[in-house]
Amino acid sequence: MTIAQLDALVSLLRSRPAPAGLTIAQMRERYLKLAETLGGAPDARCEQVDAGGVPAEWVSAPGADDSRAVLMLHGGGFAIGSIDTHRRLAYDVSAASGARVLLIDYRLAPERPFPAALDDATAAWRWMLSQGLKPARLSIVGDSAGGGLVLSTLVNLRDQGLALPGCAVAISPWVDLEMRGGSIRSRADVDPMVAEPGLHAYAKMYLGDAHPQTPLAAPLHADLHGLPPVLVQVGSAETLLDDALRISEKLHAAGNDARLSVWPNMPHVFPFFAPALSEGGDGCREIGEFIRQRTA
Repeated sequence: MTIAQLDALVSLLRSRPAPAGLTIAQMRERYLKLAETLGGAPDARCEQVDAGGVPAEWVSAPGADDSRAVLMLHGGGFAIGSIDTHRRLAYDVSAASGARVLLIDYRLAPERPFPAALDDATAAWRWMLSQGLKPARLSIVGDSAGGGLVLSTLVNLRDQGLALPGCAVAISPWVDLEMRGGSIRSRADVDPMVAEPGLHAYAKMYLGDAHPQTPLAAPLHADLHGLPPVLVQVGSAETLLDDALRISEKLHAAGNDARLSVWPNMPHVFPFFAPALSEGGDGCREIGEFIRQRTA
């Protein structure tokens, strides 16, 4: 039952408050343990590759079309998360889209602040094109910080004159590194995952010496014209809801084909929890259908 699943998930997330004073290594380990509670993908085909100098892994569900591919940018505040935390989400997106997924380990803050993650995403995209893949049959998908990175990467590719993908998906994107959206506070009591103090800490680590309105770090402040179709997917019970609403409005205002999908009562990056939440699987299928329709 959906309500029972959601209650159980929220209870699990609320039972894991982060102790004060954790090191970044401990934070990364906690995130990995959360991902491990969801289980793996036993029939996934996984292949480690060097994607233009960026550690990466091809993750394919059975029947995936090798000529269609997704570049996946994981979430985690630009400071935690990895191939290991997001392999299951990559598998679920591959199964839903019928495409294989290139999941990359971009460099993390605070050791490697902005623009390291952006440079790695761009390098991986260049590598995909060098493999003979057709850009119209490719997409870029990311969640949370990775969702913001999707948009920053699209802007960077456009500005560098590189071919753009057939579409992109930003799941619960973090696009405002100043946390000015009203939902940061209005959803604070219902969001079991993302809180304002943590966002400020992650933003400080990621930005380094960069200004928080730097367009390629915070795409809410970027010129968004000339981008491919974008699906912005978000739950209504998220502190980052207003990030999704505002970036969708800005994408529309710039003349792009942007689709906003708000899922009632869903938590942050709910497709990540597809193994434990039926709406998570439905969210993955929405992503997959969006990709199929635009990269066929």
